[in-house]
Amino acid sequence: MLTLPSMWNLIISTLVFFISAWYINRYLNEQGIPKGMTRGILVFVLASLAAWGAGAAADWAQGTLEGPQPEAQTTEDLERMMKELGKTQP
Repeated sequence: MLTLPSMWNLIISTLVFFISAWYINRYLNEQGIPKGMTRGILVFVLASLAAWGAGAAADWAQGTLEGPQPEAQTTEDLERMMKELGKTQP
């Protein structure tokens, strides 16, 4: 099921993206690789993979610390619960 990322995921993955892009650019400059479109795409892809991994690790850590989150209740669940409560009350 597709879920929205947590706030920690967004913050950490954004920071990791910019930091890893800076380090990758610096490394490629030291290696003497000329700037261009291919190098820019390479930096983007590698930084995106690093950010995705860090965000996934943040979500995993948050899920491990907090435990499984309860499922959202639907109106049918609430109606069924109200019927059950109505049966048990005098």
